[in-house]
Amino acid sequence: MKEMMIKLETIKDVQTFVSVVEKCPFSVDLSSGRYTVDAKSIMGIFSLDLMKPIKLIAYHDDSEVLKQFEPFKA
Repeated sequence: MKEMMIKLETIKDVQTFVSVVEKCPFSVDLSSGRYTVDAKSIMGIFSLDLMKPIKLIAYHDDSEVLKQFEPFKA
């Protein structure tokens, strides 16, 4: 499991992020406070507080996996 903090500031950022994460063959979650949602769910993402950085949790052991999320890094 790998984690990093990301920031999704605009609707376009969310759309682009979901396009990237949908291609992942492993599970990815987003966590904000006590809420955790599936990162492949646009509706789930919009239920989070996007004004704050969000924790991305990728259920994969390869640290190279996080490189695809670098454009969203907080």
